[in-house]
Amino acid sequence: MRILLWHVHGSWTTAFVHGGHTYLVPVNDRRDAYGLGRARTYEWPEDVVEVSPAELAGTDVDVVVLQRPEEHELARRWLGRHLPTVYVEHNTPKGGVPGTRHPMADRDDLTLVHVTHFNELFWDSGGTRTAVIEHGIPDPGWRYTGELPRFGVATNEPVRRGRVTGTDLMPRFTRVAPLDVFGMGVAGLTGHLRVPDATLVAYDDPPQSVLHAELPRRRAYLHLTRWTSLGLSLLEAMFLGMPVLALAVTEAARAVPPGAGVLSTRVDDLVDAARWLLADEAAAHRMGAAARSAARDRYGLPRFLSDWDRLLKEVITCASP
Repeated sequence: MRILLWHVHGSWTTAFVHGGHTYLVPVNDRRDAYGLGRARTYEWPEDVVEVSPAELAGTDVDVVVLQRPEEHELARRWLGRHLPTVYVEHNTPKGGVPGTRHPMADRDDLTLVHVTHFNELFWDSGGTRTAVIEHGIPDPGWRYTGELPRFGVATNEPVRRGRVTGTDLMPRFTRVAPLDVFGMGVAGLTGHLRVPDATLVAYDDPPQSVLHAELPRRRAYLHLTRWTSLGLSLLEAMFLGMPVLALAVTEAARAVPPGAGVLSTRVDDLVDAARWLLADEAAAHRMGAAARSAARDRYGLPRFLSDWDRLLKEVITCASP
């Protein structure tokens, strides 16, 4: 298949483009949000081909994968024709939850794919055909050592996003052990939270290879986001073999089964669990092993790619005259 999609979410796209097809990714001179081209901090196969908007009208494309509402009009204009279309919704609804209408609600010209069952449940999609294809992760290998008595967090823009990313909860854990926070827009986090420099260290926008090497040296992974579809960083931490401490919200309860981590909506429970894992290194290793096993069973790349192949072939076949 020849698949047109925009480079929007680096981690999800990295998994998606390992399916052995040809992936056409728009690029422009500015490399802006609608022409970002190939990833520079992720490892993508040679099957991912950059294409300019001007080239698309004469380019052979089998199916279009949209991820933002405005891409529907861009695809129509750049291609000059309608093609079988899938819209991937990565996010939880905003606004009047649970009555939020999806921007692609009540359409008969595309299939709306959610990345979690929670999302499909909470978005009002009207009469649009929907499906769920859960995340898949390229296995980074079992790298957990837990040698550092610190906690790891991977999050983006915690200063700007605040309560959404659970930024306000971080100081409660710095009283147990230092936090190392990895991600985009984490610079200035220590000053924003007014915590001592020694209790929180920010690593701004590290390459994925660095994240996968450094994160599993920490004793446990903290997932404090209040409102997210399902953070891929949580799944990556589990694949690395890390025990996880997470808020029991959205899809986390499905992703982290008993024994693979500690989940609660009571933050004190997670703080107590952090103290326990800090003191009991053997328990942390046992929990990390269970986390990795659960992640591989549910979020392995072969299952993810197989689900996508099946759906894309179905969408193309149904659109054929």
